[in-house]
Amino acid sequence: MYELCVNTGLGFKRDVYEMIPLIRSAGFDGFFTSYKPGETKMIADAADKAGLLYQSVHAPFGSVHEMWLPGDQGDHVRDGLIACLNECRDAGVERVVMHAIIGMDRHEPTELGLIRFSRVVKRAEKIGINIAFENTEGEEFLAALMDRFRSGYVGFCWDTGHEQCYNYGNDMTAKYGDRLVCTHLNDNLGMTDVDDMTWLDDSHLMPFDGITDWQSVADRLKTHNYKGELTFELTRNSKPGKNTHDIYTHLDEFAFLFLAYEKAVKFRDLINKNV
Repeated sequence: MYELCVNTGLGFKRDVYEMIPLIRSAGFDGFFTSYKPGETKMIADAADKAGLLYQSVHAPFGSVHEMWLPGDQGDHVRDGLIACLNECRDAGVERVVMHAIIGMDRHEPTELGLIRFSRVVKRAEKIGINIAFENTEGEEFLAALMDRFRSGYVGFCWDTGHEQCYNYGNDMTAKYGDRLVCTHLNDNLGMTDVDDMTWLDDSHLMPFDGITDWQSVADRLKTHNYKGELTFELTRNSKPGKNTHDIYTHLDEFAFLFLAYEKAVKFRDLINKNV
């Protein structure tokens, strides 16, 4: 039986401490959060109180491209990632999800970037925290990291929505399924313009509400003998200029979470079928 987890940042005007009991009431087994400096231990305590798994922390990624570029800013970003690892260690959170890059027009990894990430990986190894690099835009950067770092503390986080809109629908598990350690399961409508990829297509719809072939997702998880949590990364809000999430606007926080849980169970049943 796979545990079901969801993100706390669902687009509602409630803080993480208000969302945790709602997540528990809807039926989920755990959650993940973005990194909130200075709060990780408090969130972990709230998870324990609610009887939930604090599945992972998502490291900051808005400036991660600086890791690959000359200058002090790249060192600052590196140090921030290490601080995130340290705080997770102190809070008892065992996994940190990281992006390799941000930016649609960046395609050239550098040795400097790999050197900076090596400091991050070495710290993770030393304190026993697992890093899961996520598929996003700029697949070349993920490939460089996964090729360089064969550590048992480095694995792959499969984002099904990113696969549809950033990776042109290519099977990312064919590349990294043997190192799959966690998931960000979500749906979207694919790329609206194949010649102009933008973040606006990264909808983060609930499963079965977009174009993803969820039977294929289930089959691939089984093929790679994945036994970890099924973690969903969702939002109730459309991206600017889009109306993809109008189907959710009538739902309050609990109704949204309960529907998400129903769909999560439906997906889990696809995996468990004929096992």
